Amino acid sequence: MPVPAKMKMRIAAGLGAGALAIASAMLAGGDGLEGYEPTPYRDVIGVLTVCYGHTGRDILPGKTYTEQECRRLLDKDLGHVAAQLDPYITRPIPDTTRAALYSFAYNVGTANVKTSTLLRYLNRGDTPGACRQLRRWVYAGGKKWQGLMNRREIEQDVCMMEIQ
Repeated sequence: MPVPAKMKMRIAAGLGAGALAIASAMLAGGDGLEGYEPTPYRDVIGVLTVCYGHTGRDILPGKTYTEQECRRLLDKDLGHVAAQLDPYITRPIPDTTRAALYSFAYNVGTANVKTSTLLRYLNRGDTPGACRQLRRWVYAGGKKWQGLMNRREIEQDVCMMEIQ
């Protein structure tokens, strides 16, 4: 699945604004990687989730969140991802690569990224190899998911955008 045209436009608009803006463009919007659900629900592995993939004890079951509340949660969550992941990235990388890693870490958790082969490739200077590692992460609850395959393909395309 190639990067959807509208998402590409949002990414292009975010290029000067940095990796967090690009990651937000990837995750939010009608064609965003996280989808939008203003009412809390259980994801495929049973985690209580709301808005653009927000999880945590602060979710109020039964509440319908506004778009503005959802954007604030996404911005806050991405800020946490960046703060946790950036110290482990030891080489300069393009903003699109960093944004793809933020999207990936937002989905699988920063702890998983910190110990990944992907991060080892990145830190030894093999950015294309690191980007290709994204497609290996397509399982949830021990099952291969088409939605994760689609997401990883888009993340890989964004990861490689400025290094090809």
